[in-house]
Amino acid sequence: MADTPLTHIGFIADGNRRWARSRGLPTLEGHRRGFNKVELIIDELKDTEVKYVSFFLFSTENWGRSPEEVAYLMDLVRSKIDQLTKRYAKENVRIVICGRPEPVAPDLWAKLMKAEADTKDNTGLTVCVCFNYGGQWEIADAATRALAAGETALTPETFRQYLYHPEVPDLDLVVRTSGEERISGFQLWRAAYAEMLFIDKHFPEIEQGDCAEFLDNFHQRGRRFGK
Repeated sequence: MADTPLTHIGFIADGNRRWARSRGLPTLEGHRRGFNKVELIIDELKDTEVKYVSFFLFSTENWGRSPEEVAYLMDLVRSKIDQLTKRYAKENVRIVICGRPEPVAPDLWAKLMKAEADTKDNTGLTVCVCFNYGGQWEIADAATRALAAGETALTPETFRQYLYHPEVPDLDLVVRTSGEERISGFQLWRAAYAEMLFIDKHFPEIEQGDCAEFLDNFHQRGRRFGK
């Protein structure tokens, strides 16, 4: 059984479109319902041992989806981020953004940066939004910054200081919904020793009480870290 705390949990929010199709709804409706579940999960975790929660919401590969879907996702985030920032600024929740600014619209990226700025002094749960994020890109960008800083003999400890938000610790548990069993580039560096939990539910089907089950599942496992 895991005798270490679950400090950082990550969610690969998969199955929004499949959930919508299975109900005869427009696929875009699945994304809207899925976004609402992000708020539910944050509410479920705020008063637990978890200090960091990451959500894989839009990958660098997702630009290859239809222009209509990409535009809807951008508008969805644009319409929600101000509301969430105001709420979480009052609830002591910190927001950090992990991802690349290009080719995100400058006005949207500015809103995301404002969310960081407006919640930077909060000391409660940290919500890491992986938006326009790719695990390989994070490592490549870190290497570029390390070279620019004149690093010549990197160790894992020094390299991680060049990751997006290096203060965010390694993942303890990754939950992927919708029955898929892969991590799709999600936080490759931080997931090195993460426990993996693959569930059949689509992300919009997450409900109250599920997070408690995820934490219990984690604590039933034995973590050896190669020992």
